[in-house]
Amino acid sequence: MPRPAGSGWRLLARVVDSLLVGFVGSLVLWTVLGFPDYGSAPGLLYSGLVALLYLVYEGVMLSRDGQTVGKKLVRIRVAMLADGSSPPASAAWLRAGVYSLGAWVCCIFWLLDVLWHLWDKPYRQCLHDKAARTVVVPTD
Repeated sequence: MPRPAGSGWRLLARVVDSLLVGFVGSLVLWTVLGFPDYGSAPGLLYSGLVALLYLVYEGVMLSRDGQTVGKKLVRIRVAMLADGSSPPASAAWLRAGVYSLGAWVCCIFWLLDVLWHLWDKPYRQCLHDKAARTVVVPTD
């Protein structure tokens, strides 16, 4: 099994993906539904739709080759812990779902999830990695 990817690379990949999905999703929603007041019910609907879009984006991208656009840019990928292979669709969608759970349940779960890899040994897995039995590794 390759060494786990560094925290900085994981964070940078996630920021790139979040900006990409957030920008494209918001642009489409603003075009179709107009600009919402984020304190209102339509604003919450927008936030929920962008979170759903992120779930779909991550599930589809990881199902293909274990990489999102952000992960490709920083040269890391999601791999199965058992053998280093790309995750099957079931693991990719489970991982994406557990990650997205934080957006639906509470930001505290999300924060715990994404910080978990900082103290996890030896594979530096987040909770969504543990649920799907995946690990993030460099592509080299």
